Amino acid sequence: MRPRAVWRRRLGRVFIVWIALAFVALVYGMAVEPRRLVQRDYTLAPTNWPARCDGLRFDHVSDIHTGSPGNGLDNLDRVVARLAASDSDAVVLTGDYVILSVLGGRYIPAGRVAPHLRALTARKPVFAVLGNHDWWKDGLAVRRALESAGVVVLEDQAARVRLRNCDVWMVGVGDLWTAPHNVRRAFSTVSGDAPAIVLTHNPALWPQVPSRASLVLAGHTHGGQISLPGIGQPAQWGKPENRYIRGSYQEGARLLFVSPGIGTSILPLRLGVPPEISRLTLRTAVSATGGATPAS
Repeated sequence: MRPRAVWRRRLGRVFIVWIALAFVALVYGMAVEPRRLVQRDYTLAPTNWPARCDGLRFDHVSDIHTGSPGNGLDNLDRVVARLAASDSDAVVLTGDYVILSVLGGRYIPAGRVAPHLRALTARKPVFAVLGNHDWWKDGLAVRRALESAGVVVLEDQAARVRLRNCDVWMVGVGDLWTAPHNVRRAFSTVSGDAPAIVLTHNPALWPQVPSRASLVLAGHTHGGQISLPGIGQPAQWGKPENRYIRGSYQEGARLLFVSPGIGTSILPLRLGVPPEISRLTLRTAVSATGGATPAS
């Protein structure tokens, strides 16, 4: 057999293998990973975090997107059960409870989604902001539904609460794209030395948040939905606005954490970024090395 023919046959075999691997990855990314649910522990050390608040625990969930493929009300109940059974002091939700559209999904109104959260709000405080999908589907109606289920919704508002032995300001800032996101108004009632934790949907708003905030929690990105070994996250390619995509970011004394989220949008696909409940433990600089350390 001629050398050229041998190489053509070999290249053909390699091409077939790559096609097969791509097909397997596609099936896994559409049928398996979006239906997973992982819980990951992170230790965060906000600058000047007070000793009386050392060890405060939050569970952070974002982009529930109930109605996306494989993510109906039954999956919401699974998420709620995990959150209710957790040892966290409070739960924070950073937007997008409904889904505008996604291939293979269906819209489930907030009025049907919110009652499933009552099993959680009966156990512990739940604080929330709205996301762009919520506003596209009537943000005021989504807010009313959440509040009727006992969720504290903060849109350019702040509330001082006591969690365990810690007084903390929970500050909600509206979505960067679809809400007024008036940061000054959100902080207008914040006073004293109690630390402030900011909730917002889009992490691109982080540079607008004042240094008074000990920690900013956001979602929106879904962690990029796809993360490939050696290749990275396509959602970041050529998009500087997506530089904060998942996990923790620290710039000077400023600290941000971005949830990978639960559901999907646009494409019904997750690959290397499973749905996640992020378990955040806040530590003083004395009891932590700083920044954020995933424990699992």
